[in-house]
Amino acid sequence: MEKLKLPIIGIVLALLVIIIDRVTDHIVYINLINSDSIIAVTPFFNFVWGKNDGVSFGMLQGLPYGKWWLSLLALIIVAFFFVWLLRTQSLLTSCALGLIIGGALGNTFERIYYGYVIDILDFHFFSYHWPAFNLTDSAIFIGVSLLLFIEFVREPMHKNKGI
Repeated sequence: MEKLKLPIIGIVLALLVIIIDRVTDHIVYINLINSDSIIAVTPFFNFVWGKNDGVSFGMLQGLPYGKWWLSLLALIIVAFFFVWLLRTQSLLTSCALGLIIGGALGNTFERIYYGYVIDILDFHFFSYHWPAFNLTDSAIFIGVSLLLFIEFVREPMHKNKGI
């Protein structure tokens, strides 16, 4: 059981990412039904209801059979990260992989079920709007950032200290 402790932590984190994203999307949807499709939260942040059938920043939108190709690619990547998760000996790596897996599976579910990924977070500065994104995108970003931190900051520090 001790050997599965870290993978279980990653899997639980992945499931939490998926559940929190689904619940958040549903809450925003319920609140946007009777509005102008935008809920202003702060002077720089809105909740919106965006439909993205492409990938990050709207790239590859309208790709023929896009939902299937992108979903297949995401599942292959998730399989790679899952094998890595099963082999990791690091809690931080387990958490990073759990975030990435949960984010990718959450987006893949939406892509297959709806035909697009739902984006609800809209940050802006005056008239410039960052492309809308969702919580699963944030989980992927945080997970990748953690992996980069582990690889380029934490591990070199341990090697230099002889740890």
